[in-house]
Amino acid sequence: MPETPDRTAPSEDVDVLVVGTGFGGLAAVHRLRADHPRLTIRVIERAAGPGGVWRDNDYPGAACDVPTSLYSLSFADNPDWSHTYGRQYEIRSYLEAVAREHADIIRYSCPLTGATWDEHDGRWIAETGLGTIRARHLVAAPGALSEPGVPDLPGSDRFGGKVFHTARWRHDHDLAGRRVAIVGSGASAVQVVPEIVDRVAHLTVFQRTPAWVVPRLDRTIGPVERTAYRAAPIAHRLIRRLTYLYREAYVVMMAHRPRLLPVATTLAKVQLRLQVRDRSLRRRLTPDYTIGCKRMLLTNKWFPALQRENVTLTGAIAGLTADAAVDADGTEHRVDTVIFATGFTPTTPPIASILRGRGGRSLADIWSGSPSAYRGVAVHGFPNLHLMYGPNTNLGHSSIVLMLEPQAYYISRVLDHLRGQGRTTVEVTDEAQRRYAARMDADLAGTVWNSGGCSSWYMDASGRNSVMWPTFTRTYRKMMSQFDPADHMVGTAAAGVTSTQATAAVGGIR
Repeated sequence: MPETPDRTAPSEDVDVLVVGTGFGGLAAVHRLRADHPRLTIRVIERAAGPGGVWRDNDYPGAACDVPTSLYSLSFADNPDWSHTYGRQYEIRSYLEAVAREHADIIRYSCPLTGATWDEHDGRWIAETGLGTIRARHLVAAPGALSEPGVPDLPGSDRFGGKVFHTARWRHDHDLAGRRVAIVGSGASAVQVVPEIVDRVAHLTVFQRTPAWVVPRLDRTIGPVERTAYRAAPIAHRLIRRLTYLYREAYVVMMAHRPRLLPVATTLAKVQLRLQVRDRSLRRRLTPDYTIGCKRMLLTNKWFPALQRENVTLTGAIAGLTADAAVDADGTEHRVDTVIFATGFTPTTPPIASILRGRGGRSLADIWSGSPSAYRGVAVHGFPNLHLMYGPNTNLGHSSIVLMLEPQAYYISRVLDHLRGQGRTTVEVTDEAQRRYAARMDADLAGTVWNSGGCSSWYMDASGRNSVMWPTFTRTYRKMMSQFDPADHMVGTAAAGVTSTQATAAVGGIR
């Protein structure tokens, strides 16, 4: 476990400040230390240890729905996964091992409370739980799925039982013999419900909208296979490559050839028919939108769990009373524990309200509920700010790691360009950012995420899809292998930001 931080540490000046130690932050730290060994880098993490979403989401049954052969950093291969789909505790342990390589520069239990761009000095002034850090560059990697989304229900203040979110699981609250409400029927719910159904006295599942469910082809990776991967790393890399190719094919249906989606629909309907014999229940569990519009759920256990004698499936939750949860029809369901499996707030990340760029305006003010960033990493008005897992970089078909590593590489190329030009500040132009956003909007228009007839967390308050990447990961990787000077303004501290002439693009991903 990480050491207890020194709370008397003085303020410091660094070249780069990285916020967060999940996949994104660790990918950025590795790349920057490898490419720029002379830079001073500090990493801060609000929690007591690394892991991000895999540290926080330790609810029963938590696991990844992307094969582990893809859900690992390319520079830190792991031949010891126990299953083809990694369990939460394994992924957390994996990230802890990666973080130990950078223990000398990480401060834990050190939240970022605010960061303001100093126009004159050309630095970010970051206020943290352990003092002030002045940084030439700020890499924000808090994770898109880091802040739980909890509905504000009427009567919440009257409810006398326990209430918590799956991402803040109360391990001190024994569910044995309790009457539990699960609010939601998405990715977290389908993992939690089968794990707790045998422990509780009664489980009421509040479903607003059913989800498309497809089989989870999970298997145990035995000791012989793991030994083979350790002895011949090339074999594990081959598995990674083959998995990458078949997962990339998913985006063909979702974004390029939606007419192929009935193939996936048939698979989902077959599983539903085989596992749910009751016609009335099948109708309640059959979505009325195109498969893929919302996240497809991978599980073999959800439908059987819902048919247990101690389970009630009802509609959306409408409120709480002193000892019950009320559904949309007004029916009261007596419960003593309410668990929200209601996801996160990717389009309104809390960090946006504490990052202030030129003129003192916050990122939240600039975005106004509809995030936009050039290539998902840069925002006009925020010099030397580099986002990880920013707007329009989420995937519906493959591993987010395949987006995060190109982002880390791109940030390194930005620093290369500044060094080569003898400049210290970089900022994307407003025109380039708007042009990029327009391209994203156009490319997403015909995808299932925009046109599939559902309401999902991919769409922000304005009705724009500010979350998803519209095509192959290799397309993103190629784009991020080059820095385009014509889309940016560069300058020097105390001299303001000035336009730069276009020069040759920098390098390609090694």
